[in-house]
Amino acid sequence: MSWLHPYDLARRASSVRIVTLLLFGVLVLAFFRIQVVAGGRYEVQSEENRLRPVVLPAPRGLVTDRNGVVLAENVPGYSVALLAPSAEVFRGTLERLAPLVPLDSQRIDELERRYVRAPTELVVILRDASFEVVSALEEQRPWNPGLVIQSDPKRRYPFGDMMAHVVGYVGEVTESELQEGVYPGARLGTVVGREGLEQRYDALLRGKDGQKFVEVDALGRTVREAQVVTTLEPEPGVTIRTSIDLELQRYIQESFPAGRRGAVVAMDPRTGEVIALYSAPSYDPNPFIGGYDPEQWRALAESEDFPLFNRATQARYAPASPWKLVLATMALGRGIVDMESHMTMPCTGGMRYYNRYFRCWRSDGHGSLTLFEAIQQSCDVYFYQLGLKLGLTNMLQDAGALGFREQSGIDLPNEYRPLFPPSTEYYNERYGRSGWTNAVTLNLAIGQGESAQTLVNMIRFYGMLASQDGDAPEPRLVPGDRGRMRSLGLSESHRQGLRDALLAVVDSGTAVGARIANLHIAGKTGTAQNPHGPDHGWFIAFAPVESATVVVGSIIEFAEHGSSVARLVTSVMAHWLLGPEAVPEGTPVPWLDILPDSAPEPVPILPDTALLNQRPDQAGTRAGPRTR
Repeated sequence: MSWLHPYDLARRASSVRIVTLLLFGVLVLAFFRIQVVAGGRYEVQSEENRLRPVVLPAPRGLVTDRNGVVLAENVPGYSVALLAPSAEVFRGTLERLAPLVPLDSQRIDELERRYVRAPTELVVILRDASFEVVSALEEQRPWNPGLVIQSDPKRRYPFGDMMAHVVGYVGEVTESELQEGVYPGARLGTVVGREGLEQRYDALLRGKDGQKFVEVDALGRTVREAQVVTTLEPEPGVTIRTSIDLELQRYIQESFPAGRRGAVVAMDPRTGEVIALYSAPSYDPNPFIGGYDPEQWRALAESEDFPLFNRATQARYAPASPWKLVLATMALGRGIVDMESHMTMPCTGGMRYYNRYFRCWRSDGHGSLTLFEAIQQSCDVYFYQLGLKLGLTNMLQDAGALGFREQSGIDLPNEYRPLFPPSTEYYNERYGRSGWTNAVTLNLAIGQGESAQTLVNMIRFYGMLASQDGDAPEPRLVPGDRGRMRSLGLSESHRQGLRDALLAVVDSGTAVGARIANLHIAGKTGTAQNPHGPDHGWFIAFAPVESATVVVGSIIEFAEHGSSVARLVTSVMAHWLLGPEAVPEGTPVPWLDILPDSAPEPVPILPDTALLNQRPDQAGTRAGPRTR
């Protein structure tokens, strides 16, 4: 064993001291960086590990009718959410809760994906939990410490199916909607509007959510609500007052023929305010709150009656005889006729155009009529000839100017665009240049053929007829901006002539059975041909003729004739203008007791000329001459 020289020993000791000092210095610098330089950042990270944000949903704004009656409100409810330290724990907790909370495997997978995207945020697993479910979950809390149960305002629709197609309903925003930015400001779990006014005015109704924090332990279990962080209170949404009159809406629902499909719309032509809008059949939106039963949703979606479908704004039908007023407007505006003009051929029950015979609804004919009388008696032969005088090109051009290829502009989402050929090129592309003839003009002239209009768009046009200056705003459910104004472009004498002719329709024409004592009503019946069954019935009217304050229109599927619908419409007008005690003139006629005169079967001009509708069970537009 060798001994170190004292000098070497001193040198080595000095080296050890230097290394020790250097290591100590490094540690001091590291501690300084952690405690001083980056202390704030680590403190925030520590707080984030300890605190979890909890969203406080804002109460949605109320929706009321014109008199302040609440159509959509908020009531106390409970929501159930979950915090977890890992995806495995999260899924395991969900599977344990499945017997108490209605969670299928698909829903569990969806919730797990949501957790993975934001593992530190609260994941709502059940909205609108019943008190029984909440009580059962509270008993399970010791084995599921990540559960967070809190009060959550629940949406309720007091009038259920009566107002469903107007108000709509609410539901959680979807991932795809968030990615596409459909609902600005929404985040996962946000409740947004679905259909109706809930969707159209969601940005106003939704309000602004608040936020609080809860403390969790190292395993992610909730300890208590944090006391050191300020809670941000939610801001309620804006209350919306609509133009709907609930009592008139109720009267329409009670008067609408049971088991029938169709719609009724009532509008003030001066302002465009929609007073009532009812579509049948309807549905109760309340079960959709807080999530829906897949079986219940499937039953509604697959029903052959399509109760989710708003027939006032989304169903498109051949406009039938109410379209004759559109054709008259076009011809008067171009100076082709006046109210006293006769056509070359009198009506003998039909007319031959080349090798086709086009029938009138009245088999023995109407004789020679003026335009006034042709509107009053709804003579098809007169309007066949008027359509030929106007010409197909002019008809297609004027239809666009009057808005029959555009949405009405009503403030409801998902309104369908009416269908009307934009030009003759439509026929060339559909049938080939030699595959069609000018006979299509005759069908368009009486509201058949390649034309499909929504009820609300026809109401908009009759609003122009009803107004004193021929102008009318877009239909609105929430009063405010009148939107785009449209005009008939007719002189006062021509407008008055059309109103007088429509008055004669009800006083002594095809709607005489629907007269109302002490009320001057102008209106037009119509029968829309339907290739899938009995024809559909139209009636659109306004009153009082001297200074109209309401336009009411209805389409009822398979009604077979417009006069069957007229009594419903005029009774609605009487209820609104004269009060609930108003009684129709004469002996009341039960609905559908007015039957159409016998008429021959239609003679098609082109095979499969129609079905412009997206849904095969809705009103088709088949070529043919019979309309009234």
